[in-house]
Amino acid sequence: MTVKIVTDSLSDITGDLTKKLGVSVVPVYVRFGEEIFKDRIEMTTEEFYKRLVEDTVLPTTTQPTPADFGAVYDKLAKETDEILVVTLSSKLSGTYQSAMQAKSMFTGKARIEVIDSQLVVMGLGLVVISACNAAKAGAGLDEIAALVRDTMKRTYSVMSFDTLKYLAKGGRIGKAQSFLGSMLSVKPVLWLKDGEVHPLTRVRSRAAGMDYLYNFLTGMKSIEGLAVEHATTKADADAFVERLEALYPKDKIYRATVSPVIGTYVGPHVLSISVMEGKKG
Repeated sequence: MTVKIVTDSLSDITGDLTKKLGVSVVPVYVRFGEEIFKDRIEMTTEEFYKRLVEDTVLPTTTQPTPADFGAVYDKLAKETDEILVVTLSSKLSGTYQSAMQAKSMFTGKARIEVIDSQLVVMGLGLVVISACNAAKAGAGLDEIAALVRDTMKRTYSVMSFDTLKYLAKGGRIGKAQSFLGSMLSVKPVLWLKDGEVHPLTRVRSRAAGMDYLYNFLTGMKSIEGLAVEHATTKADADAFVERLEALYPKDKIYRATVSPVIGTYVGPHVLSISVMEGKKG
């Protein structure tokens, strides 16, 4: 039986890609005051960012419940005897813990493995895509789990955006705390390292932020996978992808929209790259 892959909505795998991969995506929750929505199911990305900008109530987020994961495990256990779950970083969310609790309560016969990717957005997405492709090729659970642990070590996500306001208010600022207090006229560039948000640099303009992302990619000896994401600035992302054509085939670059959950912390004007570096040696 083919191994079934499960991830959460912060992988930014959506729509047709979800169907093509055959992956199960468990949604994280977005809350505006007393209103709670399943990420991208009960509120579209466009609706979210419009409300983020216009609403006086800043949103918060909540991880999926063990029951949410349990329902997926029960469904998939009717189709396979091996399930691999790859979640966003446990340092950013309790999603991994929910997946593990669901595993401990599972009474079916399928074997379930849960991996904390230490990643988020399409960094997580690229790892999950690799896992799904391996599963389709007939790899077993142990082989795919080893692949995930290898690829997650050489996958990076870097984000350039306008303000740390949302990140600070959301309590997910991590090591980027040092940037606060000096953000009046500069824009932060952050990355995820060891499962946490870390500062990389500060730039004076959005164009300079795009330059930094481009230069980050040119530092890679080889690229195995690449994704470009935006929230509300699609034109910037389109222009950036055109610029990347000299580095990596444009038709192989995954395009995605930064999930409402991440948008809660980075705001609407974010440009993100996720890159899986090729194996060295």
